[in-house]
Order: sequence, then C-alpha cells, then structure tokens
Amino acid sequence: MIYLFESELVEDKSLFFALIQIYGVGKANSLLICKKLGFSKNLKTKNLSKEQINRLINLIDSLDLDLASELKKLKLLSAKKLLFIKSYKGLRKNQGLPIRGQRTHTNARTARKRR
Repeated sequence: MIYLFESELVEDKSLFFALIQIYGVGKANSLLICKKLGFSKNLKTKNLSKEQINRLINLIDSLDLDLASELKKLKLLSAKKLLFIKSYKGLRKNQGLPIRGQRTHTNARTARKRR
C-alpha cells in the first residue's frame, strides 16, 4: 500500500481512481495529475516505481491543493464562523436542519433526527 496525504492508495486500483480516494482530489484533479505526469489513467498503483511516487508527491504539492486535514479544518472553521456571526445558515447547521430552505414538515427525516 502506498500512503499519500493521510490516505492509503489501493494497489489493485488504477491510478486515476486511487487518487480520487485522497480527500480533496476529485476526478478533474486526478485526471490533471495523470496527464501532467504522463501516466496512463489505467496504470495500476502497484506498478509505480519509487521515482514515480516521488514525482507524484511533488506535483500534488506544487498544485497547491487543500487536502485531507487542511480541507477538513477549513470546512470546520467556515461552519464555526457562520455560527459565530449568528447567520441563519449557521444556526440551521448547528440545529442539524436543512440549510437551503427545504421543507421540513414532511421531509428531511434524517436531518430532523435527534443525535
């Protein structure tokens, strides 16, 4: 197993789908990474050499993406900020209710469930 950015890349998967497993890297970024490195998106992660893995890490660092813990921290800070300024969106998020005006009388059972 290759361990990158707090995520394990499964060796049986192609590189394209393995990169998607990293929190913060979606399909578009995964395809961009494969193209920039000149790898086929069907290349299995178990076939990567140490040099290729180092190139992969350097490229992801140079793309300046928010990944894993950084991205989770940003999302948490954003939610706390909304609650701190007492916005409607922040209050609804804190109560566990739908934020964007959806109906709650008959729908949103999972959102209204008490935790």
